[in-house]
Amino acid sequence: MGITVGDYKVEYYDENQEKKGEVTFPLIDQNTVDINHTFVDASLRGMGMAGKLMEAAAQEIRRKGKKAVLTCSYAVKWFDSHKEYQDILK
Repeated sequence: MGITVGDYKVEYYDENQEKKGEVTFPLIDQNTVDINHTFVDASLRGMGMAGKLMEAAAQEIRRKGKKAVLTCSYAVKWFDSHKEYQDILK
């Protein structure tokens, strides 16, 4: 149960090991990822789960030394209000 960080994705699994949320950020080139998808199950909406997943993704992108472009509309909104992660944006 909880948030797991994989290769270019962050996922949330509930106590039944069902995936209930994810953020994907595949490589575009050697130095750049595309944050292209955010999903949170309806049962978790409004609880801040998308933000927690996005923060975990941003931390992983920073850890890998990559830059990000944003094609997911939620990511655009999230980064607009989280200036502390502007350094990873391309």
